[in-house]
Amino acid sequence: MKLSGSYQINLEKQKVWNALNDSQILKKAIPGCEEFKKNSDTKFTTTATNKIGPFNATFTGDIELQDLNPPNSYKISGSGNSPVGFASGEASVTLEDHEGGTKLTYIVEANVGGKIAQVGSRLIDMTAKKMADIFFGKFSELIEPQSEVDKPEDKIEKQASIKKDNAQILNKTLVYLFIGTCLAIAGYYFLA
Repeated sequence: MKLSGSYQINLEKQKVWNALNDSQILKKAIPGCEEFKKNSDTKFTTTATNKIGPFNATFTGDIELQDLNPPNSYKISGSGNSPVGFASGEASVTLEDHEGGTKLTYIVEANVGGKIAQVGSRLIDMTAKKMADIFFGKFSELIEPQSEVDKPEDKIEKQASIKKDNAQILNKTLVYLFIGTCLAIAGYYFLA
């Protein structure tokens, strides 16, 4: 499976690069992430619980950053396992200056196996795309500066609405993002 997409982030490229390498930001952006442990500057271990189709499982996986070209690009590869299957793959992430901010572009290649592969490629593709969208959307939200024009009461109302929406979305998509990441990582291992 191959997925791609791009996001405009209203922040300079170096700051986006720094955030992409910040384990605390990544932990907050990955749906269902329970643990995101930095083992070295380029290796991480992660645990996330998510739901894919009828399956609800905890995935544990290893992630490695490769082909680092700061602050322009890198590859994320890895694999994850759960009682209902496995996922592996690779994601190429590129940053470029664009419209006063940074355009983040990603290309993901992934592979899944086990019981989760039985839910069908269409559901897995949709789930992986949705998880990637949630991840990069949350990532952008976490690192973009807040508007100085926002009133405190507006911020509180927006945050309450976001928390409610996120809680509803996360119940269904926490697994999807982690699996999307694992799928990207799995693709690398199985396609290489």
